[in-house]
Amino acid sequence: MIHIVALWKIKPEHADRWPEISAEFTQATQAEPGNKWFQWSRSLADPDEYVLIEAFDDDAAVAHVSSDHFKKATAELPAYLVSTPKIINTTVDQDGWSELGEMAVD
Repeated sequence: MIHIVALWKIKPEHADRWPEISAEFTQATQAEPGNKWFQWSRSLADPDEYVLIEAFDDDAAVAHVSSDHFKKATAELPAYLVSTPKIINTTVDQDGWSELGEMAVD
């Protein structure tokens, strides 16, 4: 699967509204065939930074970046950003989450 982690630095005046601002893009991406997850988290260290964790089946990437909602997001969302998001994009040989054995809960 393709696994992506991206750091988004949002302009301070828009940071509290980021979940609302990005909702259409988020919901459309989550509904894509081949999307495993597309989840935002707000940084505890920096309230203007959001972390996006996303995963797709290997063959779903082209459809994602070719979609109308992706094109709309790339045209509209940068206006709310301080800087270009930073990204780690990798392919991993698994199909979902594994358990963190060191923190096992009975």
